[in-house]
Amino acid sequence: MSEIYTPNEPVSKPEPLPEPHRPERWGGSAWIAGVILIVVGLVVLVQNLNLLGPNFRLNNLWALFILIPALGSLFQVWRDFQENGRLTYRSRGPLVGGLVLLFVTAVFLLNLDWGKVWPVFLILAGLGALLGAFFR
Repeated sequence: MSEIYTPNEPVSKPEPLPEPHRPERWGGSAWIAGVILIVVGLVVLVQNLNLLGPNFRLNNLWALFILIPALGSLFQVWRDFQENGRLTYRSRGPLVGGLVLLFVTAVFLLNLDWGKVWPVFLILAGLGALLGAFFR
C-alpha cells in the first residue's frame, strides 16, 4: 500500500547535496595561451632590437605555437603531481608528449639538423617505457 499525504503531517525537506569539489584553476587553459602570446611577443621584440647580438637569430617563429599543447600537457602533469604528491601512471603520456613537443619546438627555432638530433626521440621513447614499467 502506498503512503498517502495528509496535510497535518510535516513535509521534510531533503538535505541539500554537497557542492562538488572543483579544483582551483587559473582560468582553465586561457592562461597558457596568454603566456604563449607574451613569450612570442618577447622573443620577436628581443630579436627585432638585436638585444642578444646581431648573430643571434631564431628561425621559424611559428614553431612557438607548438608550445601551447606542450605546456598544456606539462601543466596537466603538474596538476596530477600536486593532487597525488607524486607522478602517476596517468601523467606518463602527457609528460612524454609534452617533452616531445618541446624538443620539436627547439629543433625548429634553433634550426637544428634533424639528421643529428633524431636520437632524442629514442631517448624520450625510452623514458616513456621506463615510466610505464615504473608505474605498474
